Amino acid sequence: MSHYLVELYTPNAAWLALPAEPRQRFLGGIGLALGQLSSLGIEVLSLAETDPNLDQGSSHQFLGIWRFPDQNARDALLAGIKASGWYDYFDHVNAASGAGSVDTHLAALAAA
Repeated sequence: MSHYLVELYTPNAAWLALPAEPRQRFLGGIGLALGQLSSLGIEVLSLAETDPNLDQGSSHQFLGIWRFPDQNARDALLAGIKASGWYDYFDHVNAASGAGSVDTHLAALAAA
């Protein structure tokens, strides 16, 4: 069963204060790590800026959407994100789930 992760993030004051060279060095390391994820079966579905004009949209500036073959791969990515220092530079929210269906989702909403 596939697993999914949605990240929402916005640069914080520490990132905004970081000079260009350390930013590039940090992002270079992130880019190298991203290049190795496919060997774990991790798929990047989207890494992009959010649409600020969306009705009921998030105030976060960026999003990441990922698909994983299993929870272990998802947890490996989350551990790597944390170890990289990413959370020091971005106000970040994660949401994760397994694959779902309309019927299961509607039943969960009804039971909530």
